[in-house]
Amino acid sequence: MAEYVSALQATEVALRGAILLYGPDLGQFTYATAHTVDIGLDGSGPVIGPGTPINRRALIDAVRHVAEASLPKGEFLTPNVLSIGPTAVTWWCAPAHRRVFFRCKELGERSAVVPHPGLVFRASTAGFRVFALAGEARPSPDAALFEPPYFNTWDRGSICIGSAMVPREIDVASIPGWEGGFFDSAFTHPNQGGPRISYGDGFYAFWRDILEGKFDDFPRDALVPMNFTLADLIAGNLEK
Repeated sequence: MAEYVSALQATEVALRGAILLYGPDLGQFTYATAHTVDIGLDGSGPVIGPGTPINRRALIDAVRHVAEASLPKGEFLTPNVLSIGPTAVTWWCAPAHRRVFFRCKELGERSAVVPHPGLVFRASTAGFRVFALAGEARPSPDAALFEPPYFNTWDRGSICIGSAMVPREIDVASIPGWEGGFFDSAFTHPNQGGPRISYGDGFYAFWRDILEGKFDDFPRDALVPMNFTLADLIAGNLEK
């Protein structure tokens, strides 16, 4: 007997059934059957009973119910949270001055408190992403997303985590840990793709000027548009 604990209740649960997945190879499933599970009184352990075919709709509903049940109940949503679901949490950081760390041949090992634009982060089962914003206010669904003007990022806002320490959990309580994994790690290289920034002398020169205090505020005219909105991100369109 196991105990399921949420913010609102503690409920005893027991093994009641099983879904078996079949397919031609590992990770490739084309057929499923549902089974009852008999818990023997003789201590022999659970026994899976005969199965019946399960259709696509029933399979999706079963997975959805389990996913919804696993979400924290009564979780307090702070003003920076933009969206939370079974597989992702999306949040906003207002423009601010934060410390950054660099470790690369072109810039050396350097650290400074520098201006950052407004940012949108998304932690999901599909990865960790960051995007820039041109405005200062909490973004609305139609807010345009811009390329993240940072090293260690790929196209579509993907973050190269490398050796950074990030949480296993994807929930509101873990947001500080995800942000820390990004801001407290050294920027080591610009990844392929882009461009991430529009600056006449290039990416390295841009960050050299930032580190040397050339800008009091982040130069938003250097941001590169992505032709995506916050609503696209929340809908998961950038992860397809």
